[in-house]
Amino acid sequence: MQNKRKIVVSREQMKSKTRKKISITGIVMIAMAIFVWWGNNAIQVNHIIFTEEKIPAVFDGYRIVQISDLHNKEFGKQQERLLQVIESQEPDIIVVTGDLIDSNHTDVETAMNLVQGMVKISPVYYVSGNHEKWSGVYEELKEQLQQAKVTILEDEKTLLSKGNDVIDLIGLQDVSFLEETNREVDTVVETTIKRMRQHKDTFQLVLSHRPELLEAYAESKADLVLAGHAHGGQFRIPFLGGVAAPDQGLFPKLTAGVHKKEDTTLVISRGLGNSIIPMRIFNRPEVIVLTLQSHESTIN
Repeated sequence: MQNKRKIVVSREQMKSKTRKKISITGIVMIAMAIFVWWGNNAIQVNHIIFTEEKIPAVFDGYRIVQISDLHNKEFGKQQERLLQVIESQEPDIIVVTGDLIDSNHTDVETAMNLVQGMVKISPVYYVSGNHEKWSGVYEELKEQLQQAKVTILEDEKTLLSKGNDVIDLIGLQDVSFLEETNREVDTVVETTIKRMRQHKDTFQLVLSHRPELLEAYAESKADLVLAGHAHGGQFRIPFLGGVAAPDQGLFPKLTAGVHKKEDTTLVISRGLGNSIIPMRIFNRPEVIVLTLQSHESTIN
């Protein structure tokens, strides 16, 4: 009888251990699911202050919200969560650096829900990304953007005016639209930016989808470039950076944050949505708030 009791107790213990393992596994899986959901939906606002002697004093404190790589991602009904974040930053302008839509599951309506909300907050300036080209519906998107009073820049320049001073705002159409297959992309980009420079002392802000063209931006002597495309490396390893990025491969250098080459500064947005890989890890959706600071204000 004593041996039988020992066997019975042993089986009960085994069942108890099994139940504990199942419970722990379930809790871990739920926690991981919550973490992944949070990491792909909790918007992170990153503030950057940029100081340059070419920035006119009247533009001191000028706020630019950068949106990039939405890829049809939805943040609440009619994009209300994302729009609340943008509006709370009180931007002077909003810039979109490409890939509003995704060529794998194109949804112009979702993109336009965001756009129609943004134009009620501030003037919106837009440059295309590679997914606009690949989608085959760029002309449809472009027409709707124009109807919404968005300023579309396709290798063009416009002036941001305040008081009696101006800033050059240059927008580059994504290089996937280029037809010059026998020319180097870097050369085309460099030449395009240089062509639009009229006065060397005027501050030059460039919108482009591609961060990997930093060499060309530096050669053109652009002052400040805002880009996206790299999705922050998709999966980020804490303290090390992104794992992979389009056109840069594994462990890319240009996936997020501020980078400097010669006299050119590049700011890279990690973007908001996903494309081929449906999730981000340690890489929350990002809204960048860039505040211009006049060199004069730092002296005073």
